[in-house]
Amino acid sequence: MHTLLALLAFSGALVSSCVKPAPVEPVPTDTRHLSFAKDQIDVDYAETAFSVQVDANFAYRVDIQDDWVVSDPNRTSTAATQYFIARKNEAASPRTATLRFVDQADRYYAKEVKVTQAANPVEKVTLTIVDKNATPETKALFANLWAVAEKGWMFGHHDDLWYGRYWYNEAGNSDTKAVCGDYPAVFSVDFAELMDNRHGDSSNAIRRRVILEARERGEVILACMHLNNPKTGVSAWLQYENDQEAAKKAVTEILTDGSAARKTFLEYLDRLADFALNLKDARGNLVPVILRPFHEHTQGWSWWGTSCANDSQFVALWQFTVRYLRDTKGVHSFLYAISPQMDEDYQGNTKGRLLFRWPGDEWVDFIGMDCYHGTNNKAFESNLKALEALSQEKRKPCGVTEDGKESFTETNFWSQFLVGPLGAKRISLVTMWRNKYVGNNESDKHYYSVYPGHPSEDDFRKMYADPRSLFSRDLPDMYTLPEGYEIK
Repeated sequence: MHTLLALLAFSGALVSSCVKPAPVEPVPTDTRHLSFAKDQIDVDYAETAFSVQVDANFAYRVDIQDDWVVSDPNRTSTAATQYFIARKNEAASPRTATLRFVDQADRYYAKEVKVTQAANPVEKVTLTIVDKNATPETKALFANLWAVAEKGWMFGHHDDLWYGRYWYNEAGNSDTKAVCGDYPAVFSVDFAELMDNRHGDSSNAIRRRVILEARERGEVILACMHLNNPKTGVSAWLQYENDQEAAKKAVTEILTDGSAARKTFLEYLDRLADFALNLKDARGNLVPVILRPFHEHTQGWSWWGTSCANDSQFVALWQFTVRYLRDTKGVHSFLYAISPQMDEDYQGNTKGRLLFRWPGDEWVDFIGMDCYHGTNNKAFESNLKALEALSQEKRKPCGVTEDGKESFTETNFWSQFLVGPLGAKRISLVTMWRNKYVGNNESDKHYYSVYPGHPSEDDFRKMYADPRSLFSRDLPDMYTLPEGYEIK
């Protein structure tokens, strides 16, 4: 019996000696602690100050991953509380930013706080376009012409990429860029020579090149049409006609079915349509153009002006042209701009002047004015005020489609006679007329904008620095529909 008990005791001892001891938890070597009162913060769409409460036992830095959240310059952050500002959300959708809290001694140790900002509740902006079948890029340009005026006005220059005062047909050149280092936001060009009896001219290859150059940078294309008279074939200007009485009958005959002038005019439009339907950007999309048919129709110098057509004839000519391009030829990349000449102070009849021979709201996309006011700020301010008001009334973007003073020498021209009168008015663009290529002929003073060596260079650069003057690099994507916009 004693022997049996001894054996059992021995075997129990043997078993107990084979049982592994319970593991001992290691003492942690990383004692860092980082936590937040909230790791998800919601803020309003308006500019909002907010803070993040932090509990950390080590030195950290904050990496802000999105540019609409910034450190609050008016409050001093501490290790326990970090202060920030969320800038106003202009978009109709919410957005989220990430704040990364990173160990200063170990960039791999980090934790995040998410900041979600509410959508801007601004009502959708609805605009009405002439061409209901316009391309998406054309509709986007239309919307952006309206939207951009909130930010400022786009600077434009006629033929700026084609030639300047001392150069001609040099790819990438520009009098504007040579002075301020940036291209105009708006490139103005004339379509007449690709439409009328000059359509075979070699210059049309240059025209296509510079238009595409502007489009690839995201700039806006604005086009007028100094068309040779379709009845005489001589000129857009009556003063150059040998038979002015015959020239004055052009509009009447265009509106007469079967006339020779109508046949010729339709050939003009056919060539324009062919050009537009084959004008494509690097992505294969048609290039939108703001087209200014029959500009300065308030004047008597042209075959479509007051010397040659009455009110109803002009309206019929405008509608005939738009209908043929849009409906018959299927051109859906044009916005149609009207541009009366507005050089003077019209003493209470400014709105009536802007609406002179108005073709109808459904036939106009953009309200322009050619305003060679020179240094007459009273006239310019009066006309700008009326233009802005009419734009708001009709819900159509607006701008100065031609401007400038020939051979000006004022050193303060830009600040005094452009920036000053424009102020904060809701104007989308201001386009200066051309600088003629003169080579070495300094006696030819046909220029309307700055160029290297002009006495207003410094003032032009001052205007360029003004936040409301928009040049090429300042533009948003003018060919993508902005959020919150609807085009009908």
